[in-house]
Amino acid sequence: MSKTNSPGNPLLQPQKRRVSPGIVVVIVLVLALAAGVGVQYYRGHSKVEVSSNGRAEPAVITGPGTDGKGVTVGKAGAKVNIDLYLDFRCPHCAEFEKESGATVDELVQDGTATLTYWPLQFVNPDASPRLANAFAAAAANGKALSFADEMYGDFSKSWTTDQLIELGKQLGVGDQKFQQALQNNTYAGWLESVSKASDDRGVTGTPTVYVNGKQLAADQLSAEGLQKAVDAVAS
Repeated sequence: MSKTNSPGNPLLQPQKRRVSPGIVVVIVLVLALAAGVGVQYYRGHSKVEVSSNGRAEPAVITGPGTDGKGVTVGKAGAKVNIDLYLDFRCPHCAEFEKESGATVDELVQDGTATLTYWPLQFVNPDASPRLANAFAAAAANGKALSFADEMYGDFSKSWTTDQLIELGKQLGVGDQKFQQALQNNTYAGWLESVSKASDDRGVTGTPTVYVNGKQLAADQLSAEGLQKAVDAVAS
């Protein structure tokens, strides 16, 4: 007696349904989109926690707003000046900060060098100008170094305006004037003058570092390379 292919025959395996490749692609895309949305939400809503609040802040020698001049911090009369051209959305700048930031901070704190920030704004057309303007507002309130360090310290953040305001509050500069400077893009004109000055100097990328007017080569952009360059002119 022959067996028939019927649902009631337990000796026969049921025919498996084939999933269309198109359906698989759609599912993968939906999952990827959901993951991307989740990451973006976290970046824009994650809590602001500072690590530098309460530490000594170097004096601001030249504040934002002087046409074509960067923000200089440190002790007046230092033998060395470090010019740092940076973009707050530049991943290579974040790497430089991670590698060399502590060295830079120490050189400024002990009076060996002054540090001049030149905030540029070309990596991300939306975020770079917003973060550069926020940095300027913080620098105008005496918190240049801490504000810059904190933004790089959590580079994964979107650093929305709300997050920047909260950062300012935690550093003690989040008053109404600071918030208005962020919301009104107060330092846009000054930032344009900084960009022009960097173009005139021949700066083509970030980070770019000068020590007493001499540009460091790419293989010197490390804590050791920077220290050696400073030592060479400080002795």
